[in-house]
Amino acid sequence: MDATKAIMESVDRFRQRRTAPLILELDLTEGLTEGPPSDPLGAILSMRKTRFADVLEGLRRARRDPRVKGLVVKIGGRPIGLAMVQELRTAVVQLRAAGKMTVAFGETFGEFGAGTVPYYLASAFEKVYLQPSGDVGLTGVSLEQRFVKNALGKLGVDYQIGQRHEYKTAANTFTQDHMTEAHRESAERIAESVIEQIVAGVAEGRGLAPERVRELIDQGPFIGAEALEAGLVDRLAYRDEVYDEIREDGDLLLYVSRYAKGPISGKLPHPGERVVALIHGNGAIRLGRSGRSPLGGGGAMGSDTISAAFRAARKDDAVKAVVFRVDSPGGSYVASDVIWREVVLTRKAGKPVIISMGDLAASGGYFVSMAADVIVSQPGTLTGSIGVFGGKPSLAGLLGRAGITSESVDVGANSGMFSPSRSYSEAQWARVNTWLDRIYDDFVGKVAEGRGIDRERAHDLARGRVWTGADACDSGLVDRLGGLEDAVDLARSRAGLPKNAPVRTYPRVHPLERLRPAESSEDRAAALTRVRLEAWGPLTRLTAELGLPAYGPLMLPGWWTIR
Repeated sequence: MDATKAIMESVDRFRQRRTAPLILELDLTEGLTEGPPSDPLGAILSMRKTRFADVLEGLRRARRDPRVKGLVVKIGGRPIGLAMVQELRTAVVQLRAAGKMTVAFGETFGEFGAGTVPYYLASAFEKVYLQPSGDVGLTGVSLEQRFVKNALGKLGVDYQIGQRHEYKTAANTFTQDHMTEAHRESAERIAESVIEQIVAGVAEGRGLAPERVRELIDQGPFIGAEALEAGLVDRLAYRDEVYDEIREDGDLLLYVSRYAKGPISGKLPHPGERVVALIHGNGAIRLGRSGRSPLGGGGAMGSDTISAAFRAARKDDAVKAVVFRVDSPGGSYVASDVIWREVVLTRKAGKPVIISMGDLAASGGYFVSMAADVIVSQPGTLTGSIGVFGGKPSLAGLLGRAGITSESVDVGANSGMFSPSRSYSEAQWARVNTWLDRIYDDFVGKVAEGRGIDRERAHDLARGRVWTGADACDSGLVDRLGGLEDAVDLARSRAGLPKNAPVRTYPRVHPLERLRPAESSEDRAAALTRVRLEAWGPLTRLTAELGLPAYGPLMLPGWWTIR
């Protein structure tokens, strides 16, 4: 009798979990990651991060699911890039439009620090809750550049770097002691474009006039009571109070990423099904395989890995279009050219290629994008930087001060030109400039061809200048503003596929991603308790109990950060 009762109770609990109302949860305190991990180390280091694509897919399905009552998101902790924030804001706004409750909770939006971007994300939600001890660091945008030329000079280090052209300012930190006129002009326009986007978003989300938002930005940061009085938050409350207010008896909590992978996630694949291929290119571009250095430094987009993914997508008859998600500050010119060629060949094979730009798709990140059928970016994406710089540091002075001498045996007039222990000769410097001119000419020529503009116009837009996605769209470097979901929908349309055609990731998913995630924050808390008691169990068991999926690297903007 007891056994029968236990079985019936289990069945009832299972039925409840399949039919009870859902409140989806999303914890952003550990950040988000783009794409699957490209190597085991990356999988392990990113295990606590939620994958961005899973969040977008979960929120898309939630719009149509009558079981889902709403979404509660904890905001704070590690920074998230502006473009990613804008894509999340769009998904939240669409969820609100579908009649779902949306709640943002922050312990603080900047604890004695800037919190403009986190609050910008929160402002898209119907309700914004702040812990009573928290603050709202709505202070605007600050782009800060440090220059180390004078410090290096004191050490006896001299950088010999050429650039094409005046807006290619990445090396200025080593060659200048202040912002050049072009550098300042570019930075000022980026800052103004970003603040325009943030002001418009906060004004719309909070029902304030843009002028009032500008005033509040100049008055920030705000302690909790001030933020409440100014209408920036709806209530000061602790987490338990937030959940007590939004959750009714019988409501179940479920992480968005878990929901996206659940049994309602869609139909099973079948042979001959037509799909869209999704290729992720994250990190600095280099020759060889994608991955990361064991010594740190973030992830890298390897030309071999990305090219293999494109070739596999071209050869797969089920693939009818490709979405290439690019989040990269650039890198190797040769590696970028390898990937550019694969984009061209995929288009020649009759398969449309749509670019979805993440937080950063500049320099080489734009190079690998410019041959696509359509380029889609967020307003806050940093892109362009069509140019090149190159050179080396000369350490002769530093070595001399340290009492280090060197001798060499050279066979060939320029055999030692890349040695950092000597400066370029006049002839060698001429060769460096020839190399820079050749790369710039090739870059601008391919921009003109890919964008359908003349070379003079391409040069005007190039010159190494970085643009926001909004400005790049106005100038024609980007075709339309939007996110990954928009790019996938566009790929389906271009290929004549149905609106629900599935998306298949290339290269294939890493095995570590199959670790079972926790279903909710309550499940995770219980799992953490169990792990403390089972600390001597196998590693695989511990990670499964913790519910930690695996993620790839996240690239943040390089020389400046919006806070």
